[in-house]
Amino acid sequence: MDQAEQLRNVVIKMNPIPRPLSRVITVTSGKGGVGKSNTSINLACQFKKLGKRVIILDADFGLANIEIMFGTVPKHNLCDLIYQGKDITDIITWGPMDIGFISGGSGIAGLSNLSRDYLNYIVQNLAKLDAIADIIIIDTGAGISDAVLDFLVASGEILVVATPEPTSITDSYSLLKALNRHPRFSREDSKIMVIANKVSGAVEGEIMYNKLNTVVNRYLKLPTSYLGAIPQDFRLEDAVMQQMPVSMQSPNAKSSIAFERMAYVLMDKEYDKSLVKRGMAAFFSHIMAGNKKMG
Repeated sequence: MDQAEQLRNVVIKMNPIPRPLSRVITVTSGKGGVGKSNTSINLACQFKKLGKRVIILDADFGLANIEIMFGTVPKHNLCDLIYQGKDITDIITWGPMDIGFISGGSGIAGLSNLSRDYLNYIVQNLAKLDAIADIIIIDTGAGISDAVLDFLVASGEILVVATPEPTSITDSYSLLKALNRHPRFSREDSKIMVIANKVSGAVEGEIMYNKLNTVVNRYLKLPTSYLGAIPQDFRLEDAVMQQMPVSMQSPNAKSSIAFERMAYVLMDKEYDKSLVKRGMAAFFSHIMAGNKKMG
C-alpha cells in the first residue's frame, strides 16, 4: 500500500458517517500585485455577513499579506502544527469579525520525510476545521510554482484574480495552462471563476474576461466563468493603508458592494448544488499524496 492510498484510508476512517464538509475556495493569480489577498479578505468578510463561519489559510509562504491587512500577528503557524505537534485550534488567530486566520509560515516542504503516523495526525487535525468553518479560503502565492499548483489541483473551487493589464492577462493564461497540464488536475471536479480587479467599470471588467477566456477556450478548451469586477476605489486603497478590510471600514464603497455581489453569487443555492465539497482533510491529503517524493 503506497502513501497516497494510506492517506485516503485515513480520511475514509475519519468520516464513516457523512457529515458537513467545509467549502474550500482557493484564490490565486498569475502575478503579484493584482489584489489577490485583498479579494480573499473581503470575500471572507462578506461570507461572514451572510452568517457563514470563515477561516483564511495564508498559503503565500514567505509573505505575510493577510496578517498585515488584518493588523494581527499570529503566535503560531502551519509549521507549528506540522513540526511542533500543536493542535489546529492553537494555530488559528481570530481577526476582525471573528474571521479565523492561519498563517502558512514557511510552507509544507519536507512532508515527505514525516512518518505515516505523523501524517495521519496532521490530516486528523485538519479535519477539525470542517467542524469550525463553513468556508475555508486558501490565499495562494502568485505565479505557477509547484506549491501553488498543488493547492489549485486539490481545490474544487478556484478564483483567478486578474487586472486589465496585458501582463496580468498573459500571466493568468500561463497559470491556467500550467494547471490544465498538471497530471492530477480534474476539470470535471473543478470550477474556475475569474475576477476582474482594478477596472474602471463593469464594461472594462467584461472586456478583460473576454480577452482571457477567448485564448483559454481556443488553446486549452478549459471552461471558466466570470464572477464579476472590482472597480478602482480610493476607499479600498485607504482601507489597505489602515490595515482594515474595506468591507468593514466602508461597507457602502463601490468595491465593498462588488465583493458583496460576488459573495451572493458564490452562496447561490443552484451554484452550491454543482460543487464537489471535499473538506479540509481531503484537501490536504490530496496535496500530501501528490508530493513527488512520496509513495
